[in-house]
Amino acid sequence: MTPDDGSFRVAFERVAAWIEDYYRSPGRYPVLSRSRPGELIAALPGEAPADGEPFDRIFADFERLIVPGITHWNHPRFFAYFAISAAQVTVLAEALAAALDVNAMLWRTSPAATELEDVTLGWLRIMLGLPDDFHGIVYDTASIGGFTALAAAREALGLDIRARGMAGRSDLPALRVYVTEHTHSHIEKGAIALGIGRENVVTVAVDDAFAMRPEALARAIDDDRAAGYRPMCAVATVGTTSTTSTDPVATIRELTRERGVWLHVDAAYGGPAAILPEFRWLLDGAHGADSIVVNPHKWLFVPVDLSVLYVRDPELLRRTFSLASDVLVTYESGVHNYMDYGLQLGRRFRALKLWFALRTYGVRGMQERLRNHIALAQELAGWIEAEPGWNVVAPHPLSVVCFRYEPSAVDGSGDALNLAIMDAVNATGEVFLSSTRLHDRLVLRIAIGNERTTRDDVRLAWDLLRREAAARTLAPPG
Repeated sequence: MTPDDGSFRVAFERVAAWIEDYYRSPGRYPVLSRSRPGELIAALPGEAPADGEPFDRIFADFERLIVPGITHWNHPRFFAYFAISAAQVTVLAEALAAALDVNAMLWRTSPAATELEDVTLGWLRIMLGLPDDFHGIVYDTASIGGFTALAAAREALGLDIRARGMAGRSDLPALRVYVTEHTHSHIEKGAIALGIGRENVVTVAVDDAFAMRPEALARAIDDDRAAGYRPMCAVATVGTTSTTSTDPVATIRELTRERGVWLHVDAAYGGPAAILPEFRWLLDGAHGADSIVVNPHKWLFVPVDLSVLYVRDPELLRRTFSLASDVLVTYESGVHNYMDYGLQLGRRFRALKLWFALRTYGVRGMQERLRNHIALAQELAGWIEAEPGWNVVAPHPLSVVCFRYEPSAVDGSGDALNLAIMDAVNATGEVFLSSTRLHDRLVLRIAIGNERTTRDDVRLAWDLLRREAAARTLAPPG
């Protein structure tokens, strides 16, 4: 396949036609893959082909073998986890980035990649209402952004861990990180990877709205310091994974500042809603934070993966990670060499797809889509609250609703019943839902975030839930 003989254009046009058709009607596929474990492995040879194969054969196998094994996150009735969608124009940006195939590790390895990241993340910062002393860096996921923030928080303690490490040091107290039971698990993973240890990740109590209790955090920090521990970082969440609850970030910021503790704000899901003036309050309290994560690939219509970490002190972050061999030393001044701001040396040209999305939709277009999702979630919550036997079990200010079926007469326990209802709904192939646990009870969730999701899609999910619940409910005696 070469550009000279025209075969590349033919193949590219075939792929383009397939993508165009896919976007025209992604709802025609079962949203949850029907594949069985090991099915694809059994269908493929155990070794790579000795000789090259023609594109037609490869693409035929893509359609025959790969597509049936896809769970369609771009489906308008994908309501599990956090629903996402990639705008069509961003697929073009991904293709261009793949064609250019730059490694955006240094400014000189592609100045446009570095400077577009600077500019685009500046646009996003303004959209979110964050102060201009925050500097953004693109990572793949919030997991890496959170890990990076924890590493910077550790460096800020001035314990010379960069040079001396942590192992075998009698002068180094145990470092502490503060979370709630609803903080995303990547923070705990980051603490494990950084040598802090799970035992030093302290779980702080939450209130009835599943938000961190500031007084409990203050007490935990003070008690730990009195016991000889070194408080390192508190993590506040704007839009938790289970319920999208939001911790009282402003109050947490005040008490962490008084105690010299780094504040990291995980706004991976909820942060994008701050582009709406009526939801600007979500990040108002985060203006004094040390670091903030926001995921455009969750709710700003760019494909996975693109997460943004904003830090107040980028030089501290650079000091945490900067380490270059002689071959990578450069002498340009006034530029960002982004390999110095994280663990990864190689970096994809991710900013291009965000730039395409922001220019295609504009701020108002993004706002319109988010408002629509939030409105659909509020309408769904109204339907649930009005239906006998169904209960909304958590606040739902954004686009996720948590609920549970609790009739007076059921065949089976409450958890088993709700799980059976969810499994039956998912088995239809029409929608895909997920669950969580609140107060040790299984709870169903519907997350709305696909730009093609309509009221009819949400209504279909609700009708399926009601149908499957009715099929499993015993009629009352008499």
